[in-house]
Amino acid sequence: MNFHTDGTTRLRGKRLYFRPMRKHPFQYVLFPSLLLGLIPASVSAQTLLVVNQVDTTVSLVDPASARQVATIAENTTGVHGHEIAASADGRTAYVPIYGSTGVGKPGIDGHEMLVIDLPSRAIVADIDFGHGVRPHYPLLDPVSGMLYVTTELDKTVTIVDPRTRKIVGTVPTGAEQSHMLAISHDGKRGYTANVGPGTVSVLDLEGRKTIAVIPVSGEVQRIAVSADDKLVFTADQIKPQLAVIDAATNKVKTWVPLPGLGYGTAATPDGRWLLVAIPSTNQVAVVDLGSMHVARRIDVAKAPQEILIRPDGRVAYVSCAASGQVAAIDLARWNAQKEIDAGKFADGLAWAK
Repeated sequence: MNFHTDGTTRLRGKRLYFRPMRKHPFQYVLFPSLLLGLIPASVSAQTLLVVNQVDTTVSLVDPASARQVATIAENTTGVHGHEIAASADGRTAYVPIYGSTGVGKPGIDGHEMLVIDLPSRAIVADIDFGHGVRPHYPLLDPVSGMLYVTTELDKTVTIVDPRTRKIVGTVPTGAEQSHMLAISHDGKRGYTANVGPGTVSVLDLEGRKTIAVIPVSGEVQRIAVSADDKLVFTADQIKPQLAVIDAATNKVKTWVPLPGLGYGTAATPDGRWLLVAIPSTNQVAVVDLGSMHVARRIDVAKAPQEILIRPDGRVAYVSCAASGQVAAIDLARWNAQKEIDAGKFADGLAWAK
């Protein structure tokens, strides 16, 4: 493995902890450019954010024109982010820098989260977790206002106060590889998909403790909560099926057969449907939550990853890693209306109001 001269590498146990010395040359020209009118002073009222893993950038997409209008470089040598969250006012984005590899694989462990000012399109701060934790999925709880971030190597979800940009606590998950996070709409319960162990952790976010660790399969990926908070969904990575967990009993209630191994999931606001990315078939499966079966399949670009449903419930955006695009699915007509160009290995998505 090659290391660059602009960073330092430390060995902690058997893991590599990399602290890059980041430079943001864009910042040196940003404000003069703004004054001269060379760069727009703000993003549009609504912006789709896309994390491009290979390019190590964040795309800003105008949903109205379905075009990428800008990119922001992460400037983190040797490591990169996978996921992103946006603040409630749509002015700030948060990108945890996971590391140099994928979940459960050897590589450099990330230790920080970038804070991006969207109107100026600049990295304005970073939040340091103090050691390599592979921070992955950030999720803003609108009830408490806190930002929750999965921190895999510590087997925790870290709580960040966005106002002070300070770490204010952690919630133990009781499992390795707590990769993805979903939160109930009242902000009281959290659920993590623990990839390698094949389990789901149920978290008391107010009490900051683990309630249960639910066995699901040999390996799972991604997680979502139904609109009424009664069901939790995760995709089995051993068999092409979706686990449906009863949030009242914290047990697997039923299984939904899928046309291939599932990945990212998202429930529609009306509570009727669950969208499931199927990377092997380049499709999104639409599960009828009333009958618990796949009602239709929608063709999208190659290797769909993550699904984000727009707040108005009219459009679902699907990042497609192999094509570097985002598919826009019309949820009234149930077809992909547009393929939006983003960057190489388009992955994490967020909606900035």
